[in-house]
Amino acid sequence: MLLKKISTYRFAAYDLQLFLDTHPDDEKTMEQMRKYEQLATPLIEQYESKYGMLTKNESDGNNWAWIKAPWPWECEEDR
Repeated sequence: MLLKKISTYRFAAYDLQLFLDTHPDDEKTMEQMRKYEQLATPLIEQYESKYGMLTKNESDGNNWAWIKAPWPWECEEDR
């Protein structure tokens, strides 16, 4: 459910970003895009604290740190 919420907010933000490519002065859309990004941020942090990095692009600078974390199917609480 958490991943679905993250995906929903990210999709909405990305969709608005595409609209802003052709309407760069639309402040209302810019605010909406930022709102969805802000809604996704704590969910991403929650997901990553429980399961590890969501994507390798969100690393802390160590691009290979994600490989050392347990994979989602290796987490004990999910069994």
